[in-house]
Amino acid sequence: MTTEQVQQVEEKVRETLHAVALDRVRAPGDLVEAVVRRRNRRRFSQAAGAAVAVAGITVGAVFGFGGGGGADPDRSARPAVSPEGWKPWQSDAPGASERGCLVDGSALYCAGFKYDAAKFDANTGERLWTVKVNGEGDGPDHPFAVRDGVLYGYRNHTADKQPNGDYAGGTDLMAVNTDTGKMLWSVEMAHDNRDRQSALLIDGAILANTPTDRTLTALDPLTGKEKWRHTWNKGIWCDRAALSGVPYLLCTPEAKKPGDTDVLRLDPATGSAEKVMTLPGSHEIVGVSGDRMALLGVKDAGSKNLLLTTINSSGKQTSHPYRVDGQPADRDVVGDRLISVSWKGKASVYSLTTGKTLWTRSVGVKMPDKDTMSGIASPVVSESQGVVYFLGPTGELSGLDLRTGEQVWSGHADIGKRGPESAFGLPSQILLYEDVLVARSGSKIVSLLPRTGN
Repeated sequence: MTTEQVQQVEEKVRETLHAVALDRVRAPGDLVEAVVRRRNRRRFSQAAGAAVAVAGITVGAVFGFGGGGGADPDRSARPAVSPEGWKPWQSDAPGASERGCLVDGSALYCAGFKYDAAKFDANTGERLWTVKVNGEGDGPDHPFAVRDGVLYGYRNHTADKQPNGDYAGGTDLMAVNTDTGKMLWSVEMAHDNRDRQSALLIDGAILANTPTDRTLTALDPLTGKEKWRHTWNKGIWCDRAALSGVPYLLCTPEAKKPGDTDVLRLDPATGSAEKVMTLPGSHEIVGVSGDRMALLGVKDAGSKNLLLTTINSSGKQTSHPYRVDGQPADRDVVGDRLISVSWKGKASVYSLTTGKTLWTRSVGVKMPDKDTMSGIASPVVSESQGVVYFLGPTGELSGLDLRTGEQVWSGHADIGKRGPESAFGLPSQILLYEDVLVARSGSKIVSLLPRTGN
């Protein structure tokens, strides 16, 4: 990516943010610049998603890692098997699911405009409990993790309205008992940001961006009490990830011409920092797979090639060139694969180990317009079946064999057309409950079993 292209992307982000009300309040100039530098503010992930995808190296354009090992390369996709007690179901839950959902075991945890958390039975679709929103429930977020009977998510921080009547934004990290729906604790975050790096599960704690922008605090997972803090200097921004429960930071100067990237390992018990290595140029974390994290960075100025680097917990580094062709609609890394979807509806699978493209095939669903703010639902991979699933904007479903890219199944979920919530950039979702697919768009949720491998 050339310097001129990067500048064009940043200018597009500025224009978008100046035109969109952030939490009902117009974004001041300094906030816009902060968003452009860090690329991870709350509304930025909604309003500027398409522009970020052009850049190709931002976390907001990537949809995380799935499970570890890959499917057997010599075995075709196996038939899907329904969990015991499951039957196909549909649900329309206004106010309880528009912000997205998370599957954990036989539970489905969602958030909407009326509820910051709602628990559903993944076998039947029955709603079991809810946590009402605090103020306005309009964030692009949903519960993001479950561990030891505790659900972690976000809610609006209690704040007085401003003199003009606008809501004064703010975000709390909250912990909720998964059995009862009772809130255990909440802690105010440093800013109104709810992206994938704002809070991480680590060994013995949850690592949250609080109480300042440049501080991470390890919180007791049951009480929310502080265990330790790590702070970095002004003028530096640090991406973060956790490898097998150990937190890592990628720290670079906040400048138009960023310098090198320091990779730091934090002790999960004390927060003490150890520099693992320094990478030349700017790199950003795109996700974690097992004990490896994958980074994307600029290789050469003016080149379409990015550098895709993996680093494991032992400090072993492997890098391969990665060519950017056009504007990606989505990228997803699962196991050893980088799955990229183009706006033309082509899926390409790239091996992180060999640096080679394994196959390129049609995704098998109609793509949304590339100017849509919500974009495409992130694909989901069943490692046990050896299938990657895609969801189209009007409910089309497609399953491709991970080994060959051959389409092994197609179907449809009655989730209707995108509703008013799409104007806020809230994407549809496709999730897995064992072999069962859960498709969600707005308040509509459909659970069905794909007939693959028959």
